[in-house]
Amino acid sequence: MLGALKILSGSSHVEFAKEICDHMAVELSEIETVHFSNQNMLVRILDNVREADIFVIQTSCPPVSDHIIETCLLLDALRHSSAARITAVLPYFPYVRSDKKDQPRISIAAKLMASMFQTAGADKFLLMELHSHQIQGFFNVAVDQLLAVDVFCNYLKKKDLSNYIIVAADVGEAKHLGRYANRLNLPMAIIDKRRIGNTDTVVPTHLIGDVTGKHCLLIDDEIASGGTLCKAADFLKENGAESVRAAVVHPVLSGTAIDKINASSLDELIVTNTIPLGNKLSLCKKLTVLSVAPLFAKAIQRIHNGDSVSVLFGPSG
Repeated sequence: MLGALKILSGSSHVEFAKEICDHMAVELSEIETVHFSNQNMLVRILDNVREADIFVIQTSCPPVSDHIIETCLLLDALRHSSAARITAVLPYFPYVRSDKKDQPRISIAAKLMASMFQTAGADKFLLMELHSHQIQGFFNVAVDQLLAVDVFCNYLKKKDLSNYIIVAADVGEAKHLGRYANRLNLPMAIIDKRRIGNTDTVVPTHLIGDVTGKHCLLIDDEIASGGTLCKAADFLKENGAESVRAAVVHPVLSGTAIDKINASSLDELIVTNTIPLGNKLSLCKKLTVLSVAPLFAKAIQRIHNGDSVSVLFGPSG
């Protein structure tokens, strides 16, 4: 039988971990991370975790490599401290976009990350909105993938959606788009785009569907440099859209993304808090942040109790 539920956090997104703990009325267990002058790292757990049911919260954000190593050291320390079960809670999974060998002589880095964390000591994983669902097959242990669709839809239902249309930012998102269309009872359109080489340069080329006079809602799993989404918004306005909003789960917002968003045709960018935004909120007035901490709190409690997590996904489709 599993012992007490304990939640630990790496240094990537402590506020998110604290918000989860607040929803669960659980204290965040303390750890100590020391960075040495030779760039090595030491992670020490300050609470007793023997025979406990442990949940380690760590997201992927800068400095990404440091957070990956910290996660591995933390998982390994828990394993050697006789924790009964260790669940890695990774809201935004590192290297998630590197999920296939689509060029010669490259690494499938998402698979490597999954293997590393399992080797380090993770017995289970709790993730959110993977870049592709088949990434779950990279793991040899149980994986629960949470979806943000209901969090977004509950927010959007507060608006008058009578003249809205949902738009997939690329063809790959089309299937995922159906969940939003079904819940909001809205029509769909799809942007066909072309990526140039290994760069972030993306060019929208065709539009499947009519957006003339419509309020468009773009759906995507993440926004990195902002090039894809901003060009999609401009493309929709050029094709007669009245307004353009976007709902994106993971706000990576790297490089000059904020400048691109501010200068783009986007009227609103709705994101979750899987990644800390820091001062980006004050730099971009178009950002609306929805918390998924309550959803993670419910999932963690259900995993600990041995209850079904799938009930949190809402209706299928």
